[in-house]
Amino acid sequence: MTKPIFAGLAGAALMAASLAQAQQPAPAAGGRTMAGAACGATSKPSTPDNATESKSGRKFILQFPCDLKPDEKVTLILNIHGAGSSSSYQHQYFPAGQYAQKYRLVVATPTALAAMPGRTWQAANDDQYLHDLTDLLFAEIGKQNIKSFWLAGHSQGGATSSRLVCSPFFRSKVDGFFSLSGGRVGGATARNEHYNETAPGVPPPPAAAPAAGAAPVAGRGPATPAADGPMTCDYSHIYDTGQWEVAALPETSAIAEKFGCTRRTPKPDTVDTEPGYTWDPSRQNPTRIGWGRQPRPGTAKMVVFEGCRDNRVVADIMRMDKGHTEGLEPKVTEEIIKLIVSAKGGRAQQG
Repeated sequence: MTKPIFAGLAGAALMAASLAQAQQPAPAAGGRTMAGAACGATSKPSTPDNATESKSGRKFILQFPCDLKPDEKVTLILNIHGAGSSSSYQHQYFPAGQYAQKYRLVVATPTALAAMPGRTWQAANDDQYLHDLTDLLFAEIGKQNIKSFWLAGHSQGGATSSRLVCSPFFRSKVDGFFSLSGGRVGGATARNEHYNETAPGVPPPPAAAPAAGAAPVAGRGPATPAADGPMTCDYSHIYDTGQWEVAALPETSAIAEKFGCTRRTPKPDTVDTEPGYTWDPSRQNPTRIGWGRQPRPGTAKMVVFEGCRDNRVVADIMRMDKGHTEGLEPKVTEEIIKLIVSAKGGRAQQG
């Protein structure tokens, strides 16, 4: 009985996405193109894959300002989706591209090669592609114009970013890593004991044994070899999670200690009156608060480790009453972007 319901949800989602794409405003006349993509692509409404990595022919979403000058300095973000996802979901889950104009960003959101269901980032399938995609973006922008380069990854995409950030290819290029429920570097988090509870007003399901091959704990990925693990190079680090995913945010950070940060400072709450742009309707029978519900307004609590050497940024964000798959709301996204663009950069320019 559940398959027709989910099919209806999927069909409705596809129809809504098609309508949103049809309503998307045309880019400004005379705006530049990059990797075959026109400028001005948005996250609300959504954008289809609009750019191509030439070596593999793989498509991705590219967002950048229409008035970008040839010699202008920008922040580059490689926005990496989680397991069972795609560029279509990720560019709305972390809608950094919505702020490309205001904060002078270039945001690239690719898709892993594996087919659905269960698509994941795999070293054999995707590492060389991510290298080639990075090389393409450096060439299109000009590495001298990349003032900062960040990896941003949700869930398994965060685990992938953690695996890659200090790898030989990326360690000389990346200035920061933003983990969206993809593992906190410098001090792990424990799962919230209420993660699997049903959402308020939803009847509990009948008891059942865990399914074979059940999804891993949110934010945990495969172990990273110590030789190039995520603590073996220097970069700024921001961690974001939903309240129902973790038991608590740690009060210490090995990365903050590494950079000599002097104080842990809670910031004023970020209050969003508008919801995020996406969610996952596929695991809603029943709705579990740890996995996430439909987009809603929300409040986020941010803690910043201040006084860090070299203008490094180390911060933790908890989105209250949120789960793993609810897209980030507009204001908390902007506050995170402010942190990203304020952090030390320059690695690409030195390479």
